[in-house]
Amino acid sequence: MWRNPRRRLGLCSDRLFLSRNRVIPLQPCADAAEWRAALDALPGVLLSLKCREASVVLADQFVRYALLPWNAAIKSEEQWIALARHRLAAIHGPLAAEWEVRLADTAPMGPRLACAVDRALIEALASAFVAANVRLVSVQPFLIAAFNRIRKQIGNGSCWLVVEEPGRLTLAFIQRGVWIAIRSRRADPRWREMLPELIERESAFLALSAPCTRVIVCAQGDFDTADYEAWDAKAVSYGEMALAWE
Repeated sequence: MWRNPRRRLGLCSDRLFLSRNRVIPLQPCADAAEWRAALDALPGVLLSLKCREASVVLADQFVRYALLPWNAAIKSEEQWIALARHRLAAIHGPLAAEWEVRLADTAPMGPRLACAVDRALIEALASAFVAANVRLVSVQPFLIAAFNRIRKQIGNGSCWLVVEEPGRLTLAFIQRGVWIAIRSRRADPRWREMLPELIERESAFLALSAPCTRVIVCAQGDFDTADYEAWDAKAVSYGEMALAWE
């Protein structure tokens, strides 16, 4: 049977994104890692897709981030990784020793983005793909996938990037094309109503000289930009961003 050679999957704690119109709901495991339900469902999904290779986009809820200022004195990737591990351990403590760490470039000579994922999750993903005889092409955090998709739109401009996941918001601020901050926080069902206040507080914390009113929201549900007249707001589907090829 013909097999689709190229697929992309989006993994969240409560759903798997397989295509724009195909989303598999999951029941998170109360006494297991938050990614366990997605990994348990993955073997059957890979079998049904009949693909030779696939890439995976991980929900930001599975990832810890740290921005590392550019430092010309750091000459090797190993030194950058060591710095990232030190920074993550300072923030999160001994738990960081259990994470795989990779770095992403944000701009030439700009801050580098450290991305940390449970080593057990990476190993479980690799095992599932080997068992299904499917080549795992890449594993990418959602925030990176979303940024790569819209980076040409942002260019050297400024914007807030807001990502909604179950019970969680991730906010990234980009100023004149340079990443300035990434923050994750709990979110309740009223987060849409509270978002202007939240961004105002984050702006004050960053001591911005002028407010940034350009906001790109990656929501898992509807997001009506007409409710935010003071912003230059754009809404994009979380699932579409997770599955879109660059």
